[in-house]
Amino acid sequence: MLKKLATGAAFALALVPAASFAAGGAGHVEDYDFSFEGPFGTYDTNQLQRGLQIYTEVCAACHGLKQVPIRTLSDEGGPNLPADQVRAYAADNFSVYDPELDEDRPAIPTDHFPENNNAGAPDLSLMAKARAGFHGPYGLGLNQMFKGMGGAEYIASLLAGYTGETKEEAGTTFYENTAFPGGWISMAPPLSDEQVEFIDGAPNDLESLSKDVSAFLMWTAEPKMMARKQAGFVGVLFLTVLSVLLYLTNKRLWAPHKGKKTS
Repeated sequence: MLKKLATGAAFALALVPAASFAAGGAGHVEDYDFSFEGPFGTYDTNQLQRGLQIYTEVCAACHGLKQVPIRTLSDEGGPNLPADQVRAYAADNFSVYDPELDEDRPAIPTDHFPENNNAGAPDLSLMAKARAGFHGPYGLGLNQMFKGMGGAEYIASLLAGYTGETKEEAGTTFYENTAFPGGWISMAPPLSDEQVEFIDGAPNDLESLSKDVSAFLMWTAEPKMMARKQAGFVGVLFLTVLSVLLYLTNKRLWAPHKGKKTS
């Protein structure tokens, strides 16, 4: 799908401390329908590729993904890019310091994504797992039982939740955001309609862009989600069969003591 990803960043973000992505819960978080939700959900490869493009063109200007090896972009269940595209992506978009050369060199797939380019910008590697979009009621966490943690929903709601209203306090500009606790955030709106163009003609309105990059950040936070779900399903199936066998065995062993025939 991705023939070539743009280098650099298309938008400069105004960021202050990691509170810009502070924990959700007090604002309105939209319950988006992501493909990876539920016990049998899977990542949408095309959506992850679009999210990678958005991250590269917009978010990478300030936010790093230092916990994510670039080579994982070719993993099944993830963006699943061909190996040659991963090599080209690494070399075209990032550089790393090589102590042996004592200078920067183009990144290679075995390198990790760079760290933050802005001192106040939080790293996004695990952001979708660090933030909870759904809470309560009354602190019981029942919403999380039925809807999941909601980290991707919180990020998507935050990115799409700017109202356009601003205010200035102590020399800092704040932007009204319906998803952010307290309603005002110091990060300027990073995304806008049609800001990123996709070669497959996928929708690029603000909400679609927000959902795509949020899905990508969900994958960076939990790249082995599909394997975990598969292992969980096999485990539940095994325990179910084992429970049935134990029940039948127990019934047969106790039958003589209860005056019942064993066959």
